[in-house]
Amino acid sequence: MADLIADPFRAARLILLLRRQGIRDDAVLAAMETIDRAVFVDPKLAELAYEDTALPIPCGQMIPKPVVVAQLLGALQASPGKEDRILIVGAGAGYMTALLAQIGRHVWAVERYQQLVVAARARMLELKVENVNFRHGDGLDGWPEHSPFERILLTGAVSGIPEKLLQQVARGGALVAPFNQTGQDQVIRRIESDGSVQDFPILEPLPVLRSGISAAL
Repeated sequence: MADLIADPFRAARLILLLRRQGIRDDAVLAAMETIDRAVFVDPKLAELAYEDTALPIPCGQMIPKPVVVAQLLGALQASPGKEDRILIVGAGAGYMTALLAQIGRHVWAVERYQQLVVAARARMLELKVENVNFRHGDGLDGWPEHSPFERILLTGAVSGIPEKLLQQVARGGALVAPFNQTGQDQVIRRIESDGSVQDFPILEPLPVLRSGISAAL
């Protein structure tokens, strides 16, 4: 389990802001109150870590606004009591991975950029997060050796879901991704293992997740 966040007062203020923007998932809010976002950005940006703003990370990537992160996690509908096995496509700096590790039983995270993988692994050690495995590779291939997963999360936008990822969703599980609809606004799309689809609004569109690239978080 991760150590408590370094600045509880500012963390509580962020959680209050998220609640005011409609975030209601208690497990997500508890994780965001536990994991220190400042750990995942350049120390020069640490003062902005508790603000609802996107922050840059190496390799031209970014950590989206906390409210968007919370929306994605909420759409997963993962529950600590269910001990979900979770795959994240696009580990980035590791912030989303660390949050999911507080909610699920185990998290498998795939990231295109080796530099980010190395740094994310180091951060997990620093935060004492032990239920995570990282792999450097093409996230859109998933991680078939450890499938099926109760939850799969894509951190960047797509206009179609690769069949190989859908095949790695466990029975009763779901895949969540920012989805670019032709001629329409981006949405958060949740696809159940039975093929049913549900769309949710997203407060700020995310960059496109291209083959072999992990775009955010």
